[in-house]
Amino acid sequence: MVTTIDAKDIRKLVIACDAGMGSSVMLAGQLRKALKKQPVEVAHTPVDSIPPDADVVVCHRGLAERARRGAPDAVIVPFDVYIGDPAVNQVVAAIKDGGVLSV
Repeated sequence: MVTTIDAKDIRKLVIACDAGMGSSVMLAGQLRKALKKQPVEVAHTPVDSIPPDADVVVCHRGLAERARRGAPDAVIVPFDVYIGDPAVNQVVAAIKDGGVLSV
């Protein structure tokens, strides 16, 4: 299980939800806006279809184990709430400010 990544190595950030339509689309839009000046692709997908080139996967805590099985080489960042969750804020800060993202 991968638990850390240097922020400069994050090129693809995937937001995963159960169906890949509702909540992941909303959160992906927020993160695209927050990271628009960064060289990071933000995508959304169903948790069972995470692309193999994902560096970091952000998903609800209840989906984290499925995400780990589907993306064993990615850092999985579980969160509890869709707006203002400290885990999501940590991802944004690491990408913007540099350093190491650790979960």
